Amino acid sequence: MSIPNDTSKKSTLVPIIIIAGLFFVFGFVTWINGALIPYMKVINELTESQAYLVASASYISFVVMALPASYIIKKIGFKSGMSLGLLVMAVGALLFIPAANARTYWMFLVAIFIQGIGMTLLQTASNPYITILGPIESGAKRIAIMGIANKVAGGIGSLIIGAVLLTGIDDVKEKLTILNDVEKDQLLDTTADGVVMPYVIMAIVLVILGILIRKAALPHVEAAPIEESKDGEKSKTSIFQFPHLWLGVLALFVYVGVEVIAGDTIIAYGIALDIPTDQAKFFTLLTLMAMVCTYALGVFLIPKYISQAFALKASAILGILLSFAIVFTSGFTSVLLVASLGFANALVWPAVWPLALKGLGKFTKTASALLIMGISGGAILPLLYGALVDSKKEDLISSGANEIAATAEAATHGYWVLLPCYVIILYYAFWGHKVGLKKS
Repeated sequence: MSIPNDTSKKSTLVPIIIIAGLFFVFGFVTWINGALIPYMKVINELTESQAYLVASASYISFVVMALPASYIIKKIGFKSGMSLGLLVMAVGALLFIPAANARTYWMFLVAIFIQGIGMTLLQTASNPYITILGPIESGAKRIAIMGIANKVAGGIGSLIIGAVLLTGIDDVKEKLTILNDVEKDQLLDTTADGVVMPYVIMAIVLVILGILIRKAALPHVEAAPIEESKDGEKSKTSIFQFPHLWLGVLALFVYVGVEVIAGDTIIAYGIALDIPTDQAKFFTLLTLMAMVCTYALGVFLIPKYISQAFALKASAILGILLSFAIVFTSGFTSVLLVASLGFANALVWPAVWPLALKGLGKFTKTASALLIMGISGGAILPLLYGALVDSKKEDLISSGANEIAATAEAATHGYWVLLPCYVIILYYAFWGHKVGLKKS
């Protein structure tokens, strides 16, 4: 896949900066889920599994909207698709107002789902755009730059929203145990109101950005056409003729699942280990900063010193080692190991995209939509983690364990879900990305 003619003649610096700004936006919106989950658990009085529906509502939208988003982008183009995505995200943010007033969990989930629809449009447009903006061999480098913007925003978002929503939440939980039903409802209503102002501000910013991106100077890009075979082989005629793409979708499915687990469960995990919320609310930041450091290494190393495939192999092996370490340790050490998953996760997304899109030509937009659908792993795997935690906790309590010890052990046990995911990524790194591609 070569650089399109109209971008090879001019600097790509400005469009890279603009797209990095978009990655900053959906990084901010995505990674505040780590703070939202324990917050929603308190104000809506939820179980562990129910609380992780926050992540599911956000990420399941990528399954529902990815192919429609691809169709929309084909009709209106990359730039208009990005603008529309921002405006839809603003609508979702505004829906937090009636959801908070009613303190109704399903309304919060609908608002998060609509924001997810907007992010689907944004991602379906921006990921292939940045991938084909330059040589495919350095695609992972450009996406790593996007990842830095995404995760820095996530760290800022988790700090801001964590400070706004989780400050004093331990006191609220303590008061709930001694109040009568009327007083409890009043306290929960007051606590729920804390979410309104941050989301009003978010909506205003998203609308402004949606208007600005529509007027931004982004060059038109298209993927290079598939080259005709020189040995008489028929040209590809269907998206189903690219098995390396479909394996890439699977790799992204499990990757996003483990990334979301690492970032969105770590605050609740720290709380389950009896670490005060005022300290635990910073834990998502640890995960994201680990990712930022690794992204920076990727920008420096790829493709000059290491290949995209090598980066993926190293990431998968590290993920497997950390998965074992997490479940066989406890306390703050285990929390640090969960945060260290950021080192294993950072370069997976940047490496899989160019490997999966290699040789797709005219199928690139549809292939991008399929890869975006892989983000649904963030909806499924955190729920599986929550279910494992609830099941293990119930077994431990029924066996006579006290609730505090059972909660901590169960929360650690849930991380077994990570291991098969990294094994799948390892397969794609060594063999999966080559399946169906001719040897050059």
